[in-house]
Amino acid sequence: MNRFLVLLFLICVCTFQVKAQHTNSPATILISAHRGNTGRAPENTIGTYKDALKVGVDYIEIDVRTTLDGKLVILHDGTLNRTTNGDGPLKNKSFFELRELSAGKGFIKFDKERIPTLEEVCQLISRWNFWHKKKTFIYVDCKDVAPAPLVETLVKYKLANQSYFYGNDSFLLSLKQVFPQARLMPSLRNKEEIQTKIASLHPAAFDASFLSLTQEMVDEIHSKNIRVFTDLLGPLDTETNYKKAAKLGVDLIQTDKPELVLETLHH
Repeated sequence: MNRFLVLLFLICVCTFQVKAQHTNSPATILISAHRGNTGRAPENTIGTYKDALKVGVDYIEIDVRTTLDGKLVILHDGTLNRTTNGDGPLKNKSFFELRELSAGKGFIKFDKERIPTLEEVCQLISRWNFWHKKKTFIYVDCKDVAPAPLVETLVKYKLANQSYFYGNDSFLLSLKQVFPQARLMPSLRNKEEIQTKIASLHPAAFDASFLSLTQEMVDEIHSKNIRVFTDLLGPLDTETNYKKAAKLGVDLIQTDKPELVLETLHH
């Protein structure tokens, strides 16, 4: 009888531990600041990244592109028109040409902001991590960049191992060849893609479409020891959806409103 009770107790403990491992309380959900803290400063600039660091986010999302002369810089769009006072494709401009432009379009007090280099962003975050207990890493959106120079820069600043890499599947495969320990984060549009992407990419996380997420999907992904990240942007960037994501057990929310996520879930 005693042996039976001990066995029953151990089964209950193990069941609780597995459940706890894959269920996040609101206080444990990670936050990624989408292109920085864009409500306070222009997207993808040093100014907005500094603000996001002060907020205390876990990750800052950046969009990496390559200039005509091979410099790695940060800009979301393929063209300069929307966020700078320049025009045309970024890839057709030299770094010197880009440095003459303002990246603070629409923000009068930020008109001196420039398109930052990947190196400048890594320097900023590396210095922050050196002086602060709360560490921040990078959610790297690989827009137009070769794997080798990307990894080289992140390794230089000791940011490669803890950051996550988002991109199309073929790019992520090539990145894994250059940097086998890379934390890959492919997109996931529906449940049917899970097994195929696990087999080909061995991801550390999925960037899952919030509108397609179900409890069954989250549980299945967690059962494979893979994290679930989701974008709550635009009309989805609401307190109701933060709470829904927390209830589902999502591991990371990417948002344009990091302070609101913190206020909603961490207090």
